[in-house]
Amino acid sequence: MTSIAPVTGAPFARILGVGSYRPQRVVTNEEICERIDSTDEWIRQRSGIVERRFAAADETVADMAVAAGKGAIAAAGLSGADIDCVIIATVTHLMATPSAAAEVAHRLGTERAPAFDISAACAGFCYGIAMAQDMVRGGSATRVLVVGVEKLTDIIDATDRSTAFLFADGAGAAVIGPSDEPAIGPVVWGSDGSHLSAITMSGSYDELREGGEYPTVVMEGQTVFKWAVYEMARVAQQALDVAGVTADQLDAFIPHQANLRIVDAMVRALKLPEGIPVARDIVESGNTSAASIPLAMDRMLQAGQIRSGGLALIIGFGAGLAYAAQVVRLP
Repeated sequence: MTSIAPVTGAPFARILGVGSYRPQRVVTNEEICERIDSTDEWIRQRSGIVERRFAAADETVADMAVAAGKGAIAAAGLSGADIDCVIIATVTHLMATPSAAAEVAHRLGTERAPAFDISAACAGFCYGIAMAQDMVRGGSATRVLVVGVEKLTDIIDATDRSTAFLFADGAGAAVIGPSDEPAIGPVVWGSDGSHLSAITMSGSYDELREGGEYPTVVMEGQTVFKWAVYEMARVAQQALDVAGVTADQLDAFIPHQANLRIVDAMVRALKLPEGIPVARDIVESGNTSAASIPLAMDRMLQAGQIRSGGLALIIGFGAGLAYAAQVVRLP
């Protein structure tokens, strides 16, 4: 029988560079409270958020992804032509087709790179990192751009007291490429569809055909909080275990920026030693879903809070209830 030529990839994969984009408009708690019955103090106590960024009305998911992608590609010392796959993690590209990734790949000047979107909500970036690593090691790509991007202001109800203060817009990106040594740990991921109602939409877009209201995000806050604190601390520990890393060997903890209380509770559950930098980007950026981890990572690197080459534990979790965690070596 005629044999099929084997596909060979890199022995390992790593993050080569990260980039981010934050919209210009800063929205304070006071502005949010103009439309909901709340206060700045209540919002800070419940979420830790002081302010967040909202995209302009004519600013698209693709626009923000391109800006973040350019930053990551430049940080990796590459050009768009060096990227041979683009993965966009988002739940706010409000077109069934074509994908946001196809537009982003074209605008970045890739050489007709394969491109696709993934929908894993706040876990999307970590899903993308896992897939990119497998592609690089499997030989189907050499350098993969992974972008987490959201324009959540398109799908939130500004008068909903339970969600209006939480969500915001932005984009973060990472280039994944070959490595001679392990630099992205095994992924621990999954989903629990028995809790679909914990974070969902108020209706389907199909209902608009019959004059229904525009669907927006709705959330059972207490359910999500308890699940994230207890279940995700366990998943984070599993990611450390499979990577062969202990908490005291970490140089950073960069969880999804869902809520500052969740972040702090996970720090306690993992028994992270004092002095290990922990991402708390939510204070100034709000919850940006799939964009939150790369946004926080880029900010910490730029500010010198974490060192290049150090080990970071990243974990994303959200609607689905989807989750993913892995240990990565910082670019």
